[in-house]
Order: sequence, then structure tokens, then C-alpha cells
Amino acid sequence: MDFRLLFLAVLLSALPNLCDAARPNLLAKALKQAPILDGEVLNDPVWKTTTTASGFRTVRPVEGELASQRTQVSVAFTDNALYVAVICFDSDPAGIVSTDSRRDSSMSDTDSFQVILDPFGDKQNGFVFGTTPNAAEYDGQVTNQGSGSFGSGGGGFNLNWDTTWAVKTQVGAFGWSAEMEIPFKSLRYSSSDIQKWGINFQRNIRRTQEIAYWSPIGREYNLFRVSQAGTLEGLQLPKQQNFKFTPYVLGQAQNGGTLNDTNYNEEFGFDAKYSVTPSLTLDLTYNTDFAQVEVDELQVNLNRFSLFFPEKRPFFLENAGQFAVGTPREVEMFFSRRIGVGAGGLQTPIDGGLRLSGKIGASTNIGLLYMAADSVNDIEPQNNFTVARINQELENRSSLGAIFVERKGDGKISGDADTDYNRTYAIDGQWGIGERTTVRGYVAKTETPGARGKDMAYRLNARYDSAALLSQAGYTKVEENFNPEVGFLRRQNYEKFDAFALYRYRPTDWLGLYELRPHIASNAYFDDQGYWESGFTHVDNHWEWHSGIEIHTGVDFFHEGVKEAFEINPGTFVDPGDYDEVRSNLVFQTDEGKPLSFSTRYQGGGFFGGNISSLDTEIKARYGNNFSSALSWNHNDVNLPVANGRFKVNVGRLRLSYSFTPKILLQALVQYDDRTDLVATNIRFSWLQSASAGLYLVYNEVDDENNIGPIKKRREFAIKYSRIIDLL
Repeated sequence: MDFRLLFLAVLLSALPNLCDAARPNLLAKALKQAPILDGEVLNDPVWKTTTTASGFRTVRPVEGELASQRTQVSVAFTDNALYVAVICFDSDPAGIVSTDSRRDSSMSDTDSFQVILDPFGDKQNGFVFGTTPNAAEYDGQVTNQGSGSFGSGGGGFNLNWDTTWAVKTQVGAFGWSAEMEIPFKSLRYSSSDIQKWGINFQRNIRRTQEIAYWSPIGREYNLFRVSQAGTLEGLQLPKQQNFKFTPYVLGQAQNGGTLNDTNYNEEFGFDAKYSVTPSLTLDLTYNTDFAQVEVDELQVNLNRFSLFFPEKRPFFLENAGQFAVGTPREVEMFFSRRIGVGAGGLQTPIDGGLRLSGKIGASTNIGLLYMAADSVNDIEPQNNFTVARINQELENRSSLGAIFVERKGDGKISGDADTDYNRTYAIDGQWGIGERTTVRGYVAKTETPGARGKDMAYRLNARYDSAALLSQAGYTKVEENFNPEVGFLRRQNYEKFDAFALYRYRPTDWLGLYELRPHIASNAYFDDQGYWESGFTHVDNHWEWHSGIEIHTGVDFFHEGVKEAFEINPGTFVDPGDYDEVRSNLVFQTDEGKPLSFSTRYQGGGFFGGNISSLDTEIKARYGNNFSSALSWNHNDVNLPVANGRFKVNVGRLRLSYSFTPKILLQALVQYDDRTDLVATNIRFSWLQSASAGLYLVYNEVDDENNIGPIKKRREFAIKYSRIIDLL
């Protein structure tokens, strides 16, 4: 297959679409006194005097029809907060599905209501707030209309972003209702006295698989498509002063491994947030700690390239999308996990830092980040990290930006402070053509002592998305000395061609099918000598039923060009050579909205001259609104024509969660890897005040045959308390 011709064909298919329909308006009502937040909307006199949004239309199961159940939304505001009230009428209240009450739990497998706010009216970025009949809190940050995916916490939709707000709900014979209170201090907006915001609402009715929007959105998009939102008018916002101080105290006890006795540690630190303007925020952190963050999930690596572990630490998640430049999980100019996490996952102390992020004017985004990380013996030097980002938003989803990233070390390990540094420079842009087509790209360069020249990387990508067809094509070049030390680089020194095409077809009445999605994806990697290092072509069809059941049937064609032998498993080496393999795959999954759901993925066929059989299975169970669980098992049976070529790899994972209330939660994560006979346990109890502040009790235990020290089990117990103090 000529990948260059495939790339060109898909690129030429990305043709612009014509203009969009008119968008609806909603008037926000000014209130002298805040409403009582109790979830009562139907009979509350405050809401009877407001303008309401209704007439929701579906994108599922049928596009463009009036929703089967009526939804009525009102918006009001005081000097301090925005209030959103919704009545989700339901002719069958006994059929309302209400599942997980944890913060940020899925809104798709339950009845739910979501609102997206675009305070700047830039039609690209926004904040999402959602809830369910049991008052679950769901919030996230949208960047660039949710396009792309989140790499180091930035990109399209950042669900890990948490802010301070409140919601109450009621369920009755009418259906269910909710009241949201969103403090203006939790948002960012312009300094105009009278403002218009972009706004849209989404309602999910789970038992009928129904998704409906107030401002109509094409079925190929979702709520994050801010450019298709309606308008919220009549906002008269006061000048806000915001200064929040969040101190923490931490106590830890550790034993096992190299520790013969229990080691005790006490820490104190703080975070602070100050609004320089309503749209520009300064964040400070001192003696930064992340003891409450859930541990990473174990992953199976059966190739030559680096694994990606996402960012979970709260400080780095706020406005992370503004710092995201590159290709997510492949070439990222800034990857925040490089700060405070050394080689092999070693935790390094973070002395502190600051971040200035937000908007200047209505369309200029800026981000400045400075962090200082301490040294660790002779393993990690003391490092200072600097990131500077600017992005100018233009009309029709277009933008132009630049980023600078630097690591500056003290030279104690390299022996020379003058050469202990690394810098990355990049320019990126996006061009929206019509409503359907988007062209993106970046050009980047790194500066590393001793590795000058051939230190560039660049990418160009075009995407076309309509109701029926999604197609895209891209080209990437990474030179041999390109080295973003504070970024993420999955592989080095390559030229890549990639293309993707998907067709969406909705039968009117055939075997209960909701949608068919035949598609093909292909990529090819070549080194700087033109050698074909990797190739992948995936041909598949997704069969989705109205019942929520899905089956994926596909075949994969692989090419691997191995120039040097590499160790794929302890004691097992893949020999140099060219390998062309075919593998089949089958996916089956049931409706996740049910109390018990199941998914499995099988892949089998050729693998580096031998064969592989891989089975990945997960069972999810929940009881009521409080208890949820997930048990997964990944089994790989590999047989290669080399010494020690027959081996098996198993990774298991058990998640348990019990919500006493939406703010009081007990979670457990137990993981197993049979290659090192590792058993890792993470138990967390949290009692939240708001967002991620509150009381945490955390227990970690690792039992691993590779442990170094007289005591094989490593144990850690931590208690952490933090509180948000509003000083202004």
C-alpha cells in the first residue's frame, strides 16, 4: 500500500461545509436574593418569574425530533453566583435511571443534565457542569471545542478539572429537578458590565438511550461543540475579587523495602489562587504534595516504545489545555509529569511554583508556569522548570500560538551546571474551514547540549467531519536529535503518514440496530533512511444496537521492521528482521447503564514471527447509587520462534467504590502483575469540603519480588487535611 497516496486522498476529501443555523437565546434574570438551594424548582416562586429554555431536540435515537420528555431550564444570577434550574419532566418517574453518585462519574449511563458555559463567547472554550437525579457533581474544562484528546491533562476535555460549586436535586411524580449554584469566582469571564455568554444544555434519558440538546448539535458532535451553543443574555456582572488560600497538613508513616523501621514524616504546605482580573488567575503552591492522588494503573508493554501515564495531580490539571501543544500521547511539547516524577516513576520533592493563566482581552490566551523541584541523592538533580505559552484565537475555530519550555538543572549529576538544561520551542496553529473542516499543525525545535542539528519536529493534519463521514490525514516528522525532556516522545527519529476514514449509517429498522460505523485507519513510520519501521492498518465495523449492546469486528495488518534485537519480556528477545502479520479482533460489550455490564476484547494472530492470543475482559457491577465495582483481567499468551519465546502476561485490576454521600467516598484499587508477582493496593477515604479539598486517608501497599530490601512488602499510610479559605 502506498501510504503517501492514501494520505493525499483523505486530505483532498476534507472539503468545507456551509454555514450554520441560527442559535436560540435565553435571558438570565437578576435576583436580589439567592434562591434556597434545595432542588425544588417546580413550585419555587423564584423560578416562576424567569424565562425558560425548552424545545429540546434529539440526536439519539433519531436526529432532529422533539425529545420524548419535556425539559425546562431557567438561569438567574446574583452578585456572587450563577444559578441554573432544570425540571426534567418524566411520564414514567419509576423508570428514571440513577447510578453512581461519585464526583465526575459518567453522565452517559444514567439520567443526567449538563450545561456548558462559554463566558468569553469565543466559541472554542468553556466549562461543563452536570448532575444526575442523585445530585452527583460533574465538572470539566473544554478547550478547542473538545477536539483531540487529553495528553498531559491538556487538549480537548479535562474531566479532572474540579472547581467549587453546589447542586441539589429532587425526584417526584413529575420527574426530577435540580438547582445549581456556580460562584462567579469559579469561572473566568471578561470585564464588561453587560455580557453575553455562549450556553447549551444536554439531557440524557437512559432507559430510552435518548440524548437531547436545547441548541441543536449535529450528531457527529457533542456538547463540547461550543460554536453551536445558544446565547445567554442579560448578565450584569460585578467586578469580582477572588483570593483563595488552601493550606494542608500531612502525616505519613512508611515501612518495608529498605526501611527496617517505620519512618514518620510530617509536612505542611499550601496552594493559593488570586484573580488578577476576572479572566486571569495567579496560582501559587508551596511544598506541593499529591499524597491523595490515585496511583497509576499497571500497563502491559509488548513493544519497543514508551508507555504513557496520564497526569492526575490537581495543581497541573487547571487550565492544562492552554499548555497542550503537539500530538497527544505521541509528541507533546509539555508533559507535566516530568515535574516531580523522575526516572522509573521516582517521586521527587516539589518545593513550589506559580502559574499565571487565562485571557488577556477576549481572544488572547496566556500561560506562564514556573516550578522548582528538589534533588534526590545522586539520582535526580535539582531542577527549575519554566513554561510560557501564548495563543491567539481567530474567527471560525482558528488560532495561532507559541510555547517555550525549559528545564534548568544544578549540574550536580552531570558535573556542569552550564550544560545541564533543555529547551523546547514550538509554533502551532489551527485553521477552521467552514463548519466541517479543520487543518492543524505545529513546528517545534529543541535545544540540548551536545545534540545540535536535526532537532526539529513538525506535523500537519486535516480533518473533515459531517453527520455521515469522518475523515482525516496527517504527516509527522521527528528528527533524530529532537529531545523535549519536559515533554513526551513515544518514539524518535521518524517520518509518519496516517489516515482515517469512518462512515456513520443509521438503519431505519433493521435488527434493532442503532448505528453501523465501518472505518479504516492506517499509519506508517519510516526512519530518516526511508526504512519502514512500523505499519498498521485497521479495518473494522462497529455494530451498535438500541439496547446498548455493541460488537466490533475487525482485522489488523501489522508491519514491524526491527533493526536491533530488543527484550520484549525478561529473557525473551525479538531478533532483527521484517515482520508482516495479520491479527483478527472482536469486541463485545453490554449496556453500561444496567446494574451489571460486561465487555471483552479478543485479539489473535501473528506477532513478531510467532503468534499472540490476547483477551481483555471487564465486569462492572453497581448497587443503587452508592456502590460500584469493576473487575478487569488482561491475558496475553505469546509464542515466539526464539529462546524463551513462550510466555504469558497477566494483569488484573479490581476497583471498589462506596459513596456515603456525593462528598464522602471510600475507594479501593487492587492490581496484580504476574511477571513480577506484584500485588499493589491503594485504599483512599475522602471527605470533601469542595472540589479536591478536604480530609484524605490513604493506604498503599506493594508486594513485589523485585523489591530491594530486607522487607519485601512496602507499606505507606498517609493522612492529609486541606481546606479552602476564601479571603476575599
